Amino acid sequence: MAGLVIEHREKTSLSAHLEALLSHYGPQNWWPAQTRFEVIVGAYLTQNTSWRNVELAIANLRRAGVLNPAGVGALPLKKLQALVRPSGSFRQKARRLKIFVRFLDSHYGGSLSRMFAQPTDELRAELLSLEGVDRETADSILLYAGGHPVFVVDAYTRRIFGAERHGIIANAKTMDYDELRLIMESALLRDLLPYSMPTATINPRHAPRHQPCQSQ
Repeated sequence: MAGLVIEHREKTSLSAHLEALLSHYGPQNWWPAQTRFEVIVGAYLTQNTSWRNVELAIANLRRAGVLNPAGVGALPLKKLQALVRPSGSFRQKARRLKIFVRFLDSHYGGSLSRMFAQPTDELRAELLSLEGVDRETADSILLYAGGHPVFVVDAYTRRIFGAERHGIIANAKTMDYDELRLIMESALLRDLLPYSMPTATINPRHAPRHQPCQSQ
């Protein structure tokens, strides 16, 4: 892809910016969740809504004792819809959470550890095949819940490294998601990617801190 061919000078500047941010702020351990499954639920619920609304929906699930794969799977759809209602599009999001849990059960015996043990590209393709999982959602699940070395491209990435701010990647605002993702990944050491999330590293003052999730 032509968009992946960038000037050495541009790549060096991008790497320098990212490394400077990481050096100054350190690992941000970003994503406000207590378990890996909660990260996944949040990745679904945050689509087209504010994080505050997601927090309300997740709090409902936690109070109901169903913030886990078995709980979501066993819960009647209508009850799940009521619990996630604060996040908006609640019928659609409840259905998609059910689809994910069925996928987890049928492919990995309900084990997130088994799922995240799969090669990144293979698991990414599987996640993208599920209803409601776009590329940003899939990469958020892979990185924040699974610790896979992917870069999540979001609005901050496009704004700060594009023409609006530093102009390092002039067409970042309109570039295809995967083209920009691969450029960002190529500018980072892959073993640093889990600590170099765009929202947390590029805009750390507004990123809540949380220790990496280990449990389901």
